[in-house]
Amino acid sequence: MITTADERTWPRGRRVLFLGEWARLYSRRSAWKDLDAEVVPYHWDDREKLARDYLNLNVLYEELLRELAEQLNRLHQVDHSVRYWRILIGPWLGYFVPVLFDRWSMLECAVGNYSVAGVRALETPPEQLIPSDMGQFVDAVCTDAWNEGIWTQLLEDWWPMAIEKSASTDAPGRRPAPATEKSLLRQSKRTVARAISLLMQPLTRRDEAFFISSYLPFWQDLRLQWRLGQVPKVWTTGEMPRSLVDWGKRRWKLRQAGGADFSNVVRAMIPRHIPTLYVEGYAALNRACSLLPWPHTPRLIFTSNAFMTDDMFKAWAAEKVEHGAPFVIGQHGGQYGVALFTFPEYHQRAISDRWLSWGWREETTSKVRPVGNIKLVGKKLGWDPNGHALMVEMGAPRYSGILYSVPLASQWLDYFEFQCRFVTRLPEHLRAAVLVRLNLDDYQWDQAGRWRDRFPDIHIDSGGKPIARLIERCRIYVSTYNATTFLESLALNIPTIMFWNAAHFELRASARPDFEKLKSVGIFHETPEAAAQQMAAVWDDVSSWWNTERIQSVRREFCDRYTRTSTGLLDDLERALREAM
Repeated sequence: MITTADERTWPRGRRVLFLGEWARLYSRRSAWKDLDAEVVPYHWDDREKLARDYLNLNVLYEELLRELAEQLNRLHQVDHSVRYWRILIGPWLGYFVPVLFDRWSMLECAVGNYSVAGVRALETPPEQLIPSDMGQFVDAVCTDAWNEGIWTQLLEDWWPMAIEKSASTDAPGRRPAPATEKSLLRQSKRTVARAISLLMQPLTRRDEAFFISSYLPFWQDLRLQWRLGQVPKVWTTGEMPRSLVDWGKRRWKLRQAGGADFSNVVRAMIPRHIPTLYVEGYAALNRACSLLPWPHTPRLIFTSNAFMTDDMFKAWAAEKVEHGAPFVIGQHGGQYGVALFTFPEYHQRAISDRWLSWGWREETTSKVRPVGNIKLVGKKLGWDPNGHALMVEMGAPRYSGILYSVPLASQWLDYFEFQCRFVTRLPEHLRAAVLVRLNLDDYQWDQAGRWRDRFPDIHIDSGGKPIARLIERCRIYVSTYNATTFLESLALNIPTIMFWNAAHFELRASARPDFEKLKSVGIFHETPEAAAQQMAAVWDDVSSWWNTERIQSVRREFCDRYTRTSTGLLDDLERALREAM
């Protein structure tokens, strides 16, 4: 059996079983196309099973969170609430549980349905699989090295199988970030932000509102802070403390009933994989937080992005929330209020006192407060009636990660086929007008190579340029997945055609009527052929189609529910924050 794309573990001259398509890199097809091989079908290709598993895993997550909170309180001799630990370790636990379940389930599929003689594995020291923090964990989960190590551990401990090992010196740490124009600009902004933070430190009151990664445009963020009666600040966190693995601090166990069912497997694996920052480095993390120049007793904590991977912020915020600081989270991107299942929404609503949406509301709770698309405050963008068609592509890791209603793992290949069907159906002169914007992170799918092999003359953007430049030169924005992209294009009144596979981007029942309305006017399509037909029909005079009252009425209604914009949006946001204080 072959578990990953690391060819050092591939047997030669024998019939092989690939555990998934993630093991067969497109750029290395010369190494596997002639093998006598089968591929195990992906267990979550049954999307009804995925939806059921999501609910069951959430129940297990809540049990594990309570157990882990008790254990970490005991280990660190503290007495924090479950909410404190939910803020700090909830993202990791909510990620790790379904990831491990996915890897476990694929082994069950392989061993249960095939005659597997054995597996070759790398001799990886177990501490190399332990991330230092949440950010490193998110990066590691996408790598062959980490996944190969996890599958080897599961096989060693729970399956009687012949394992042939060879030495490895690889560590599944962070993947190097591509040095793009976008990433270099981000680094420059961080440097400027840290310099501003130092200058602003003497002007910080102990009890002022704290803003970090608000998702507001820079100057709008500063304006809002000023309107709340304080000198505007730009805060950033520093480097996370690093600690070595101390196995003596990992001898604790979570509750186990015995046996090899998944609930016991994950309980056994958590002490072996929880990031060092939450165990060995916890004291250092708290010391680093105590040295931050941030408000001591903030009257409000507001963020739209720092709640997931920024462990220093999470530790600081968890302690302040424990002492009564209101925690307000703003919507970050799409899927919220729309996707059938999404752990990010579940988690953010669980940790916050008030959750500020871009427009959608939920009748059963007052916690969700619609204010509008804060990312677009003060933003205007035009389009070119004679420009190109901008087709924006989704990226997905080869190995599944956090769960929400999108294609997972090898299902990205089905997503790519959907894109090819769209381009194939376009008249030839329209194909030449399409610019395909790839996802910046390729995850070794070789997006560009696949596109060029299928359509040698296709125009490709690698994803490194600011998308606003491309939108201003396009006449139609083609959104191919359920996320942020079409919420912004519709809110900015850019002519938009949307299409995706409804079986992979499942909608919750409350959102379906709104998408049906988009479908009725030719904006939303559930097949690539219908989307291509619509684009061909309106291409020569997009304005006449897009500016009709029927189209605009449906667009405005949809935006009011999911991506609201107005000249008074900053007023609404200020009002919502004051109400939360």
